[in-house]
Amino acid sequence: MSLSGKVAAVTGGGSGIGEATCVRLAGEGARVAVIDIDAGTAGLTAKLAGEGLAVIADVSDSAAVDSALETVEAELGPVDIWVNNAGISGGAHSDRVNPRAEKQLAEMAEGAVATPLEALVRMTDEEWSRMLAVHLNGTFYGTRAAARSMAAKGGGTIVNVASICGIEGCTGHPHYSAAKGGILAFTRSVAKELILQGVRVNAIAPGFVETQLVTGSLTEPLVGAVVMGTPQGRLGRPEEIAATIAFLASDDASFFVGETVSPSGGFVTV
Repeated sequence: MSLSGKVAAVTGGGSGIGEATCVRLAGEGARVAVIDIDAGTAGLTAKLAGEGLAVIADVSDSAAVDSALETVEAELGPVDIWVNNAGISGGAHSDRVNPRAEKQLAEMAEGAVATPLEALVRMTDEEWSRMLAVHLNGTFYGTRAAARSMAAKGGGTIVNVASICGIEGCTGHPHYSAAKGGILAFTRSVAKELILQGVRVNAIAPGFVETQLVTGSLTEPLVGAVVMGTPQGRLGRPEEIAATIAFLASDDASFFVGETVSPSGGFVTV
């Protein structure tokens, strides 16, 4: 699965799955650009990736994404691999929902759930729009920019990071589920189009992974419930997700087009 000589760019590469992906791709021989909104974490990951390139960009800004690609190609050469990974957590929304979710857990143990989550009705326009702007719009902007470059040279691979929430819907998080579900449908559509120009597009839909995005958004009791609901009995590791991304980016996955691969420990089977 050698990626020797390839140029790879990973959005949200400063932490979590993105960081692990940058390190894995570099370990497979790729020259890696770490694209992140946080200059500090991008720089640290770039060092971990062995002389990687740190590029600062907000993926919800199409001009910033186009500029990031230009920087990558000016410094490292034409991009061969693009990973749309950047994402955000629920923030204040999660803080509102978590106490009610914990109460539901306690009620479930007693046999009847009576507390409504009120996740949807309390969600603000801003929370909805920001979640879709980063996850779904960011994936669109990144895929569009990479496709323009890759199609011109006749090849490349794009991997979009979705979630099991995009497959089955995660209770209490409709904006995140909508964004991730949109990424999966978007991937299927553009994959059928771009393969004619030699560009392969696929998606990965991880289960619950031990990252700040998960452990920082869920309380300890809720994380415990997730682990109990995962047949393998644990959270995933960022390195395991990175390995799957590296496979999809490699020539070993040459017959994968528009697919969704879901490493979830059995939480969702598709």
